Amino acid sequence: VQLVESGGDLVQTGGSLRLSCAAPGSILSTYTMGWYRQAPGKQRDLVASITNRGSTNYADSVKGRFTISKDNAKNTVYLHMDSLKPEDTAVYYCNTVPVVLYWGQGTQVTVSS
Repeated sequence: VQLVESGGDLVQTGGSLRLSCAAPGSILSTYTMGWYRQAPGKQRDLVASITNRGSTNYADSVKGRFTISKDNAKNTVYLHMDSLKPEDTAVYYCNTVPVVLYWGQGTQVTVSS
């Protein structure tokens, strides 16, 4: 069972990005999915989640700037990020909440000041 994240890039402060996570099978219709991020030297933290029914939740640090969504038919979870800040720089991963799958390779987001 493999998760594949994509969409990371180098952007300037205030920019936007959309990350994608391809998940296998019926994962999205069964589990709560989340986007996590890990900055160098820091722990991996959950920043956004979406339940199998579509309810969302966000960490305070990204609330109002990030939007999580999913397309069950495409088995894909998205993270739309607006008003990016240098402190958003991290490797971003998707997984279930709580984590039950192997981690993917992640996608690097770098926000320059």
